[in-house]
Amino acid sequence: MSARVLHPVEMTVNGVTIRAQVETRQALAEFLRANAGLTGTHIGCDTSQCGACTVHVDGVGLKSCTLFAVQANGAAVTTIEGVAPQGAMHPMQQAFQEHHALQCGFCTPGMIMSALDLVRRNPEPTDDEIRQALEGNICRCTGYYNIVKAIAAGARAMRAPAGK
Repeated sequence: MSARVLHPVEMTVNGVTIRAQVETRQALAEFLRANAGLTGTHIGCDTSQCGACTVHVDGVGLKSCTLFAVQANGAAVTTIEGVAPQGAMHPMQQAFQEHHALQCGFCTPGMIMSALDLVRRNPEPTDDEIRQALEGNICRCTGYYNIVKAIAAGARAMRAPAGK
């Protein structure tokens, strides 16, 4: 039996530099939960089907269950915990709350991170574009009607001038 080989990684997670020794096969989702203590990134399938583990890596929404931590070495990672200042809610989070776009909440962090990636690329998405962007995210509790409404409202709020 061979010895366990560890690799040094360093990444900025929600603005904080994190260094660790990881196995080559450790998924970024596991790294975020175990090494960074950030449990908002959920692992729902390990096959990239559900989207609950979506985070932003260098500004792009990716499913962290299928990305190795060593692949994110040197990257800037944003998780659901990093989208708004401590104690505040991001406009997209607020929209999910206001439009009742969650039930159990398991998929919500991934949905919000996917929504933010969509709005970064397309600040004024149509309902059809929102539905298409959510094809990689599964919610087992709700219909997607309120989720689509919330993302559209969140996108509008993000476009609004500050203070309005």
